[in-house]
Amino acid sequence: MTHHEEHLGLDRVRQLWHLLEPLHAVLYYAPEAFEEAVAVGYGTEERWPSYFPYRAAPLGEVGAERVASAFYSFSPRMVAEHIDPAWKIASPEAMLQARTRGIDRAYRAIFGDRTDSPELAEAASLARRAAEAADTAGRPLAAANAALDWPQAPHLQLWHAATLLREHRGDGHIAALMVAGLDPVESLVSFAAIGAASVARFESRGWTPAEWASARERLTDRGLVDADGTATEAGRDLRRTVEAHTDQLAAAPWRSLTADEVDRLVELLGEFWVAVLSCGLLPSETTLGIGKA
Repeated sequence: MTHHEEHLGLDRVRQLWHLLEPLHAVLYYAPEAFEEAVAVGYGTEERWPSYFPYRAAPLGEVGAERVASAFYSFSPRMVAEHIDPAWKIASPEAMLQARTRGIDRAYRAIFGDRTDSPELAEAASLARRAAEAADTAGRPLAAANAALDWPQAPHLQLWHAATLLREHRGDGHIAALMVAGLDPVESLVSFAAIGAASVARFESRGWTPAEWASARERLTDRGLVDADGTATEAGRDLRRTVEAHTDQLAAAPWRSLTADEVDRLVELLGEFWVAVLSCGLLPSETTLGIGKA
């Protein structure tokens, strides 16, 4: 193990995800992004009609089965409900343009004058180098985003880098879930079982009560969950292993930066992370279990 690998502990990899994830996810909650979705024809009475095409657009005009495969934990029915009509409303290319306009406006609203600051540009430059170093083999969402052209403006580069890195991490997370023998609904039941978020929050992924109960039963049979749905020690151990594998699989891009550059990026991202969390758009509880896992 090199000194740098020691320096880049998995806690550091996780911290970088925690800092960048809100910068990516604000797209799915910002009023400006909803306005851009409406402008190309999507409904926004809830967030899902725009969430699915916004996130899936880099994959191109693919059907629900392909999107469900890449998104993993969503019920295929829920994916189909939103993706089947999606590309008839607006093409993936139109959605890529809409999300760029949406995040441009959202960042300007949230960061104000700091949008064009040298600090944001420096953070974008460092995050971009890590994102460009990400290996996309076996990672469909990371590969789809990596195939897109880099935007010119630093704040848009920061969003694109955050997006590429979080999808790279997410693709690896799915691999970790599969190695752990957790199917899409079991992955949610097992995560709810450790208290990562409420069952109600996870139920937003479109599984029926019968599917949820059946998955809980399978996990109970494996000794991972008690009858009341709480994780056993073995269940907690398995989730810790999944998270450790996810961090390991997410680490490589960050090794393209020196230890000092990683430190500097963490320092620079702080104010923008605080600004996004302070704007009140993101839900206080997410299915990512940030801060709980």
